[in-house]
Amino acid sequence: MAVLWLDEIGADDLESVGGKAASLGELTAAGLPVPPGFVVTAGTYRRFIEETGIDEELFEAVDVDAEDSEALAEAEARAQEIILETEMPEDLREEVLASYEEIGDDEAFVAVRSSATAEDLPDASFAGQQETFLNVTGEDLLARVKRCWASLFTQRATYYRQEQGFAHDTVDIAVVVQQMVEAEKSGVMFTSHPSTGERKVIIEAAWGLGEGVVSGSVTPDNYVIDRGTAAVTDVEVADKKTMYIKDPETGETDERAVPEEKRNEQVVDETEIERLVELGERVEDHYDTPQDVEWAIFEGEVYMLQSRPITTISEDGEGAATADGSGGAVQHAEKDVLLSGLGASPGVASGAVRIVDKLDQLDKVGEGDIIVTEMTTPDMVPAMKRAAGIVTSEGGMTSHAAIVARELGAPAVVGTGGATDTLEDDQVVTLDGDKGTIREGRQAQDETEPVEEVRPQAPVKPMTATEVKVNVSIPEAAERAAATGADGVGLLRIEHMILSTSKTPERYIEDHGERAYVQEIVDGVRGVADEFYPRPVRVRTLDAPTDEFRQLEGGDDEPEEHNPMLGYRGIRRSLDRPEVFKHELEAFRQLFEMGYDNVEIMFPLVNDAEDVLQARSLMAEVGIDPEKRSWGVMVETPAAALGIEEMAEAGIDFASFGTNDLTQYTLAVDRNNGTVADQFDELHPAVLDLIGQTIETCRDHDVSTSICGQAGSRPQMVNHLVNKGATSISANIDAVRDVQHEVKRVEQKLLLDSVR
Repeated sequence: MAVLWLDEIGADDLESVGGKAASLGELTAAGLPVPPGFVVTAGTYRRFIEETGIDEELFEAVDVDAEDSEALAEAEARAQEIILETEMPEDLREEVLASYEEIGDDEAFVAVRSSATAEDLPDASFAGQQETFLNVTGEDLLARVKRCWASLFTQRATYYRQEQGFAHDTVDIAVVVQQMVEAEKSGVMFTSHPSTGERKVIIEAAWGLGEGVVSGSVTPDNYVIDRGTAAVTDVEVADKKTMYIKDPETGETDERAVPEEKRNEQVVDETEIERLVELGERVEDHYDTPQDVEWAIFEGEVYMLQSRPITTISEDGEGAATADGSGGAVQHAEKDVLLSGLGASPGVASGAVRIVDKLDQLDKVGEGDIIVTEMTTPDMVPAMKRAAGIVTSEGGMTSHAAIVARELGAPAVVGTGGATDTLEDDQVVTLDGDKGTIREGRQAQDETEPVEEVRPQAPVKPMTATEVKVNVSIPEAAERAAATGADGVGLLRIEHMILSTSKTPERYIEDHGERAYVQEIVDGVRGVADEFYPRPVRVRTLDAPTDEFRQLEGGDDEPEEHNPMLGYRGIRRSLDRPEVFKHELEAFRQLFEMGYDNVEIMFPLVNDAEDVLQARSLMAEVGIDPEKRSWGVMVETPAAALGIEEMAEAGIDFASFGTNDLTQYTLAVDRNNGTVADQFDELHPAVLDLIGQTIETCRDHDVSTSICGQAGSRPQMVNHLVNKGATSISANIDAVRDVQHEVKRVEQKLLLDSVR
């Protein structure tokens, strides 16, 4: 038979119907609310290509060099042409259409999705990019089924199959045809925490069809439910700007703006949450393992659309436990709260307050103190290392204090709005970097919220096609960063090595000489390169705004700028002061000469190819061969994103997104201005579009792409980057493990959906 109905199949039929269909069959058999449907089996696909005689031509067309992007594109186009232009045998056509009419009638709307068979799964992550079609009706169904078959041979699927040594002629594909749920609200549900395994249900919900949530193109609400108490412990209502719906006139899936009154409205109510949790627990009980479930709600009824095992939970299967055994945070009423802000770096620390208004006050910060300041700067790092915790009046999750605190493993609360005015020197306080609070006095451990145990590092890091690297702000964090198992360093900031001397580059050279200046850089980079060798270490040249230089010895000559973030910094400063810049480049030349071939050079705040060509010329002047060394640019401005093709032609090897700056320059939002902090959104469609376009252009020119901004640690950004084909993602030290698992989850979803 060409088709099998969902109520006829289960896990034993995996090889003929694929993972998605087998799962739907299991859910149907368990009595869960699954929309009716059938499967065009994998054997039907095989019969189609063999009976029509296109099999040899098809497999020959995709037998190309996987590293040749042009050949891959031609292979994809040819494979689609062969499959789509070949008529389906009449008996197959009739059986598929007859089954379709049994769902409703010849005008019923259905969803058509590929379903991967067991033999499609290589050992490592396989990133297919197969099709999903919604709101399909009539004989268009046949064309969509063939489109699913053809999707076995996208560039991405062909590349990964060949990279894994997986023969094209052994791959089969099934197709699920299922009654369309015209969802009013939809999303995904994790029946346990996807990273830690904690007994929490996590629900993501948005208006309309679920494709937006699953693809990451819509920011959903987030709800956390404690499975022990059934209490909703956390609700984050997102600003939901777009939704996917069925166009009532054309029947096609359409992206629409969410009505203004619904943008900030909670999507699911208490009754719907209870129903989802109930169904989620039934699904998990059926499979006896935590599940990732896709769901939809129409006219008050909840439907299960798909379920798959969560693959990102740590190998021991246990989540972090708390003192009450719940596996989740215990909520206590806050006592003695003096200030609240953003919990920027996790942990709890108690100590004496040390107010730092000026750099000459840093010496008063001793071991175990709490440093309190308006905002931290790179020259404060030595004092930050001594401190038990960090509190700032200004700044957000992307501020210097937040980034460095996470690297040091020190608790931090930022953006309190008045810490230096409210707190006093010698006052003893306890800061909670998880909750974002500062309390009076030294809190005993049993008086505070129980601290979650640190999850053990996985003995073997997840195997992913997308590399996961780590950001390093200070060389002292190299050992901790290397222990994460990251694939290298995506960003090592050179300014911390220079500014921690408390002198501007010119003053340092004047006082100590050029060789000493070069040696400062060599020593700083070398320490990190040693820890990671032979893994690559990408080092960004000097990028500090003038307000930071003005606080150093020799800073009196620095220009006074109204907004230094838009001013004299990055590559524009370096090219304007080539003699000083050459000393930085000389440090790289010496490192290469010493054998550190894992060091890569990255230029910040580049706007166009002219910047690139000037920097390349200076590299050559100091004796660095641009053809033999790896070097590239930061993409931090819309100009850089739009001009990336010319930069690629100028010879760059890589481009790395600095999302903090790219976001503030795209949205005109100062990331250090608390007044507009709520407008800073790295996931804004405009930012994501610039990133996606840049990745696509870079792939066409064999230029690798990465991200080293704060957003690289966010699951939604990871989803976007992996789907777009970024080469690597660089995360903060504390987020590497979670990002590794999130990348694995997204890649495996691409694999499982490769037959959608």
